[in-house]
Amino acid sequence: MITFRREKYVPFGGPAGGDGGRGGDVVVVVNPRLNTLATFQHKAHFKAGRGGNGGSSNKTGASGSDAVIEVPPGTVVRDADTGGLLADLVEAGQRAVIAHGGRGGRGNARFKSSTNQAPRVAEKGEPGEERRLKLELKLIADVGIVGVPNAGKSTLLSVVSSARPKIADYPFTTLTPNLGVVLIGDRDMVLADIPGLVEGAHMGVGLGHSFLRHIQRTRLLIHLLDGAGADPIGDYLQIKSELALYDEELAQKPQIVVLNKMDLPQAQEHWNTVQQFMTDRGISLAGISAATQQGTRELMNTALQRLDDLPKPVAPEEVPVFQFEEEETFEIVKEGAAYRVVGPRIERAAKMTYWEYHEAVLRFQRILEALGVLDALRSAGVQPGDTVYIGDHELEWGE
Repeated sequence: MITFRREKYVPFGGPAGGDGGRGGDVVVVVNPRLNTLATFQHKAHFKAGRGGNGGSSNKTGASGSDAVIEVPPGTVVRDADTGGLLADLVEAGQRAVIAHGGRGGRGNARFKSSTNQAPRVAEKGEPGEERRLKLELKLIADVGIVGVPNAGKSTLLSVVSSARPKIADYPFTTLTPNLGVVLIGDRDMVLADIPGLVEGAHMGVGLGHSFLRHIQRTRLLIHLLDGAGADPIGDYLQIKSELALYDEELAQKPQIVVLNKMDLPQAQEHWNTVQQFMTDRGISLAGISAATQQGTRELMNTALQRLDDLPKPVAPEEVPVFQFEEEETFEIVKEGAAYRVVGPRIERAAKMTYWEYHEAVLRFQRILEALGVLDALRSAGVQPGDTVYIGDHELEWGE
């Protein structure tokens, strides 16, 4: 604000314009009650509150309110333009500031000096940061169930937990990952039923590309083979290959290999061949029937024991959002008969200038001189009367 102290018997009170308040930040916070990113289909734009105007008597304006974006645990936040990782949020209440509010402009009291006792100059607020985000959800589960379509993954999840996924006798019944909590005594573990994977899943064939990332956070995999399928061994090799092609670490994840549908004759016919194949490679094979719950409880006990033997998961370190100091660089671009000055610092200074005040315009002129913009324009051939654009402002050159 530009104002001066006005009191009785104080004829020259001096400048008393206060600073503007700081703009609010945009903050991403983990809400453990959320489990999808579906809310962002309806609202995709978020804006923090603007800082309040400075007041008289050196009053500073109020700071703007933060914009809080709630996301489920397991959300990875990336810059949509650069792809850079901004935050990896896994714990309840974890938060990350992904766009900072601009500082408030300075009032005229801040420009008082020994040579300028009554400055008629102030600043507008600094523009806040704008950022486009890409949100990616990786479900947080202890155990991930993988396999070809229709192998019985959803059926297994439904009989060992209270989850009620859609189950039907056709491929790709499951279109989204399902989570279920398995209770074993006083212990529990979280299972994720991942939609069926097919050949080429790592490139997006079928539903694989959308959901392979959900098993990256799991500590253990249950590789479910379709005992009633034509070639369970071929299915096993195909899924293992897809995991490795998507992420080499997935192929190294501990696995429990299970042949499902042992209540059917086809599965019993495959059993000896599949067991011999696994034994030759040092892999133990379990046989279950998810439909009749044969062997399912033993499988869960084995999974819990394997989890106890694995190293405890380490929470990812918080990734700071670094703010690099802007270089004092600019570029002169010829636009027909006009000239445009392009540069983050000079454009920001133009936005913060009160053009209706002569002293503020002179101050901006001094900034142009200090940064070398005026010399660069002269070198580019600018002439009196030519138009010069800086940000959204159109100026006329004059010596």
